[in-house]
Amino acid sequence: MLKRLLIILSILAIGLLLYSVFVENIFSPRLSPKDSAQISLNDLELKVEYNRPSKRDREVFGALVPFNKVWRTGANEATTFETNKDLLIDGMRLKKGKYTIWTVPNEEKWKVMFNSKQYEWGVNEKMEPMWDPNYDALVLEVPSEELDVVVEKFTIAFDNKTGHLKLTMAWDNILIEVPLEVHPNSKS
Repeated sequence: MLKRLLIILSILAIGLLLYSVFVENIFSPRLSPKDSAQISLNDLELKVEYNRPSKRDREVFGALVPFNKVWRTGANEATTFETNKDLLIDGMRLKKGKYTIWTVPNEEKWKVMFNSKQYEWGVNEKMEPMWDPNYDALVLEVPSEELDVVVEKFTIAFDNKTGHLKLTMAWDNILIEVPLEVHPNSKS
């Protein structure tokens, strides 16, 4: 009886392993790998965690990522943004904490939403964004800029080259910049 049980369990384990390797491709690299961007300026600490989809000869904005619809801003899990200080973004206060970032791309400008709800994934089973507008802590619009180069993998970064801190997002030939500064009344 015990021998039969061990044989059945062994067959199940081998079956699960074969399924994982050949069907789920658990050992192949992710198509949209995880990445992060962070910056430390004086006592300000900012961090973004996101997934990087690739262009792969596809038309991105207006096609793969439709215009005028909420986008999870990356792939897979929802993109997160964390700050240890209150920020001033486009004249509005964003309190220190952790947020998810959602965007609505358009040809000339993008809407950017910092949402206080933490989502395990970026879309539901119908591939609709899991974003709930009731949790938007800050919403702003920023112009989109056409680049002279193509950015193959979606990239989020912090730019402080001019002393004016920006959160940048670039993919394909489009760039947006979200201006960030420490709120004058911010406490750690």
